[in-house]
Amino acid sequence: MIGLRPYRAGEPGGTGLPAVTGAAAGPARGGARLRSVAAVAAHCDDIAIGAGGTLLTICASHPGIRVDALVLSGGGTEREQEEAAALAAFCPGADLRLTVLKLPDGHLPAHWDEAKAAVEELRARTDPDLLLAPHAGDAHQDHRGLARLVPTAFRDHLVLGYEIVKWDGDLGRPNAYQPLEPEVAEAKAALLLEHYPSQHGRSWYDREVFLGLARIRGVECHARYAEAFHVAKLTLDLTAGG
Repeated sequence: MIGLRPYRAGEPGGTGLPAVTGAAAGPARGGARLRSVAAVAAHCDDIAIGAGGTLLTICASHPGIRVDALVLSGGGTEREQEEAAALAAFCPGADLRLTVLKLPDGHLPAHWDEAKAAVEELRARTDPDLLLAPHAGDAHQDHRGLARLVPTAFRDHLVLGYEIVKWDGDLGRPNAYQPLEPEVAEAKAALLLEHYPSQHGRSWYDREVFLGLARIRGVECHARYAEAFHVAKLTLDLTAGG
């Protein structure tokens, strides 16, 4: 069950995150305290691009939080090394557990059973308060496919579907926002450039793009910067105490 604690512009120390409350969530999840977060991605760098600022915010507010991350491709390559260093930087002080598999980039539909098994294995080892994942409207077939798999394993979890800017022009109308302090937005952009040198040749991979999108999403939620997400289903507990 989710009890909403709305972000208000200018509110000091606000995380903008929903409070997980209610009997269905278990006694240890009352209030806004997060115990664990999971993140899934088709490719190395997806999590950091889509939700890096949110991870920085969460880890700063919840020292020692457990973060389980699953990436379906890039295992055994320089991309895996980049991902390990990047997520360690994006999750400072967290209990980070990263798995990077070796599914071929761009071919998730042909490896559906392997991808599904990986998501189910992640669910078997963690019961997160929050799951970060691609959203179902993403134009990339690997992102879109993974988004379809997530609810088959994570049935009763709050899933925030992150967005990734790309040539396809698939940015839509998100309905959930995590405001970012300016220093967090700047840190996200800097960390993306520092830890993923393999992506520097891409036309969209630069500081202006990352901060530009964050500024637009900030406008949409009365903040300077923000990351935006798509939420397909949300259960409310409007009786939750503040």
